[in-house]
Amino acid sequence: MATSVLILPGYQDSGAEHWQTLWEKENPDFKRVIQNDWEHPICHEWVAKLEEAVAEAGEDVILVAHSLACLVVAHWDAQKIHSSIKGALFVAPPDPHSVVFPTAAQGFENTPMGLLDFPSIIIASTNDPYATIDYAKSLAKAWGSAFVNVGDKGHINSASDIGSWEEGNAYLGQLQRA
Repeated sequence: MATSVLILPGYQDSGAEHWQTLWEKENPDFKRVIQNDWEHPICHEWVAKLEEAVAEAGEDVILVAHSLACLVVAHWDAQKIHSSIKGALFVAPPDPHSVVFPTAAQGFENTPMGLLDFPSIIIASTNDPYATIDYAKSLAKAWGSAFVNVGDKGHINSASDIGSWEEGNAYLGQLQRA
């Protein structure tokens, strides 16, 4: 059986042209984690929704987190009382101390910086307005994640004009085969 994938959008969800949405449409075994409030994220609430979804999916699941959802996964893992997963793909993690970090997002300011309990890859862009490439590298080092610099792709979202983003799908494949 193929490893199942949980899609974790960030702040304001992932729209119709976002690569996460396209992956979900292309893969019927991929499932989006639905949050109660996409406009006013509360960290502990998003973490609880993630745990519910992982517990339901089983330990062979891979998390595909974009933006704010990357921080959600780190907070979830730091609790050390969570269900097991196979791995995580983190795309464009934001810096919660950046001046452009959404003020509506609450409880994300103290990003856990310990080693994660699962294999992971962080993918970042050199011109992401929400975090510097150095910030993304520091997360990769702290979390024990592999690090990939994809060059100038902005926030690696629908505005980046990457369609279904085959490059990212290849990194997901690495986690699935591990």
